[in-house]
Amino acid sequence: MSGSHTEQQLPVPDAAVLVGSDGDRDGAASADTGRWGALGPVGLVLTGCVSVQFGGALAVSLMPRTGAVGVVTLRLVVAALVLMVVCRPRLRGHSRADWGTVLAFGVAMGGMNMIFYQAAARIPLGLAVTFEVLGPLTLSVLASRRAVNFLWAGLALCGVFLLGGAGDGLGGLDPVGVVCALAAGGMWAAYIIFSARTGRRFPQADGLALAMAVAAILSLPLGIVSAGTRLLDPVTFGLGAAVAILSSVLPYTLELIALRRLPASTFAVLMSLEPALAALAGFLILSQALTWLQALAIALVIAASMGAVRTQVGRKRKG
Repeated sequence: MSGSHTEQQLPVPDAAVLVGSDGDRDGAASADTGRWGALGPVGLVLTGCVSVQFGGALAVSLMPRTGAVGVVTLRLVVAALVLMVVCRPRLRGHSRADWGTVLAFGVAMGGMNMIFYQAAARIPLGLAVTFEVLGPLTLSVLASRRAVNFLWAGLALCGVFLLGGAGDGLGGLDPVGVVCALAAGGMWAAYIIFSARTGRRFPQADGLALAMAVAAILSLPLGIVSAGTRLLDPVTFGLGAAVAILSSVLPYTLELIALRRLPASTFAVLMSLEPALAALAGFLILSQALTWLQALAIALVIAASMGAVRTQVGRKRKG
């Protein structure tokens, strides 16, 4: 959730910041690509997407132990430690503007995670991701300056209206959860913008590692106040570490390898499948079933996301 490849439209929650100047993950995994190459670049991206969403489902199951804030704290702290050790970012030689950019990126990252997990604690995971993805989609529409993208936005709104008519409608969902999911989408849009700027200022995955450390430092006091010593319980910490690996470290690694051989436009389209994968993870791990109308609504939002990506790519090629 990159430089010349930046798709400032529908990228990823934790992932589209990897290539070129979006170097979120550039170097997060400088390991040899041969080990994973057999899966193919598309397989690597899809594996990363599945990992993110099943990590999110595991996080929801962990919430009774620590609360949403505690889960986010464990995820960010463990991911920051891993990335700082792996990337070993250089701390000297950066300007004040560089540090301001990475600080804003870290705030956006931490805020996006903190708010989204508040949503996931209140409404089904698939619906939370569907509402969240409206943030990047809105960014795409505003950035494209093409009338056709307003059609994609209208299709997404149709999906939202369908959700409103599904079952008990939006009134049947926790309104705080819906608002948090939409707010997380706004933070996701900010994440995309600042990830690109960070990638242009920091080499490889240095910017990602430093921003993750900022997010971890900001979340740690909240986690301590919210969960206290429960964060140190061995089982809880182990599960939190698993969430960090599944939702951050592993996807960053797989997507970095894939993006060396996969066009960023194709990557962005694949990332549009996130709501469906989240719904699947919610069903398999959390027993969160969806009605057929909710599934159709999610499909409309996915179609709108893919259409926005393709429209933006087509405009760039003509330009």
